[in-house]
Amino acid sequence: MTAALNPDAIQMEEAFFARENSKLLEKLREEARMHERRDALRAALNIDDDDVIDALIELDVYPETATAFSLLPLVEVAWADGEVSSKEREAILKAAGDRGVDPDSTTCEILENWLKHRPAPEMMETWKRGIRAVLEGMDPSTAAIMKDGILHRTQQIAEASGGFLGFGSKVSAAETRVLEEIKAALG
Repeated sequence: MTAALNPDAIQMEEAFFARENSKLLEKLREEARMHERRDALRAALNIDDDDVIDALIELDVYPETATAFSLLPLVEVAWADGEVSSKEREAILKAAGDRGVDPDSTTCEILENWLKHRPAPEMMETWKRGIRAVLEGMDPSTAAIMKDGILHRTQQIAEASGGFLGFGSKVSAAETRVLEEIKAALG
């Protein structure tokens, strides 16, 4: 003979399983969102390297902010001397505009923030790994065009402030070091 279950016990049991199912369902939804984000980052940056994608996610890079991330070398050159000059700032924002970045966009806000507060070194290291992965996936002529474009834009930022009162070298020793690091990352 089986004992009849107490209605309160049945209700508690159903509530427990409803909570557990809800947690599992939310976990599945989060996994789906992460999968979509990974795929979108892969597509936006043309990167198929899982380690690079993981590093970008850890740095909180989203597909919507991938353009800002691609402009990171310009920001790094601008910060080479320890501060960003108004001419460097203007040149970076112009380069962003040339790439279709709306001045009222989140991407522009990110750039503005990076121009006020230097990005963490890990971001540039991730950019270096990411650019290598992108270039490896391209045909050599397209990769060469991309490398030349990056080097040209970073050189323009380095030259933006010029020498002292127009005299002397347009590019500082610190900027030259950063330019060389970017060139090395490009292979």
